[in-house]
Amino acid sequence: MTLTAAQAARSIAEGLLSSEELVQGCLERCRQLEPTVQAWQFLDEEYALAQARAADERKRSGEPVGALNGIPVGIKDIIDTADMPTENGTVLHKGRMPRKDAAVIAALRAAGAVIMGKTVSTECAYFNAGKTRNPHNPEHTPGGSSSGSAAAVAAQMVPLALGSQTAGSVIRPAAFCGVYGFKPTHGLIPRTGVLQLSRTLDHIGLFARSIEDLALLGEQLVCHDEGDPDTRPRARPPLQAVAAEEPPIAPMLAFIKTPHWERADADTKEAYAELVESLGDRVEEVELFPSASEAWDWQRTIMEAEMAANLEPLWLAGKDKLSERLRGLMERGRETRAIDYQRVLRGLPALRESFDELFMERYDAILTPPALGTAPKGLGATGDPVFCVLWTLAGMPAVTLPLMRGANGLPLGVQLVGRRNFDARLLRTARWLERKLS
Repeated sequence: MTLTAAQAARSIAEGLLSSEELVQGCLERCRQLEPTVQAWQFLDEEYALAQARAADERKRSGEPVGALNGIPVGIKDIIDTADMPTENGTVLHKGRMPRKDAAVIAALRAAGAVIMGKTVSTECAYFNAGKTRNPHNPEHTPGGSSSGSAAAVAAQMVPLALGSQTAGSVIRPAAFCGVYGFKPTHGLIPRTGVLQLSRTLDHIGLFARSIEDLALLGEQLVCHDEGDPDTRPRARPPLQAVAAEEPPIAPMLAFIKTPHWERADADTKEAYAELVESLGDRVEEVELFPSASEAWDWQRTIMEAEMAANLEPLWLAGKDKLSERLRGLMERGRETRAIDYQRVLRGLPALRESFDELFMERYDAILTPPALGTAPKGLGATGDPVFCVLWTLAGMPAVTLPLMRGANGLPLGVQLVGRRNFDARLLRTARWLERKLS
């Protein structure tokens, strides 16, 4: 099914396509490719079709329908669904049936979406890899932790999917699988009903096959939810309208290599040198301010301490059933001193304000890689999130675009990072960059 979500939504609205036909096409892709890709943790074909028929009936009856009426969406298996299991990637939650939908699922249903199924997550959305393979080459990782969501969109099993990011779990797999990934500003989309790893770092993320689709999906999910104290009552940002506009003047990008540039693959260094050259006077290399150099250690301290606390029920229920990698993180988190944790939290406002000042100077977005290179070979690990960590810590919106290829033929993404709460402007800049490079 090659249609993007926006194209499919228009075709359904105009009567050129039914939701049932769309979902049937997606299911056929699943039947063909799932034995190799293994993107799904739970998929009930008849239930997906029943939702599609209900969407078609809503349209036939003339009742008002939402912007995603009849559009199938894959859901990362750490996001609660009252009508499907949510197992959080761990045997300790096998067969777990939530009592109610997560806030984002309720929003999707209100918009008329078909909840297609649950996509594979790594164990508790950490680094222990699941069964999913990269659709471009099954010997390579799809990235993680939102492995199944990225792979399902890349394999055209669904046009849209939801994931989450605490370090690099949306941007990295989107880049590895060659799709569009979007991590909005922290607190823009509620996380109520999503496995909590770190209140400070957790974000809902989106996967799609176009910037238009990211804007369409994102606009349905932005809301205040009392269950998520980091959301705020606010007007819904006009992501679709702004993303479709031409910028009033050509955007200015700040190319930031970060202190980890030397770890990047040769492909990445060469591709970004060519990219920067092609952008001419629309990009400038910018050095990170000194205080940002501690950000990677800060993110690790916060993630380990908060994950150890939030996942303690699993630890008590059967730590021997957790992977060695996850147990190690929790052990480190349990040993974190309160004074060290609080010191890091106190440093975050100044870090965020420093980036706000950078954008106010002259820049529309930061240009930086989403990963060290293309998807690594092997399925035992999901790749390094080092080029995503800083932006996650700062709560800044980020998007990755599948605009380049490595020497091995695998996708090589381009990451843009925006100012906090300027998500629509970031998507507009991303669309400008995509057009300029095409």
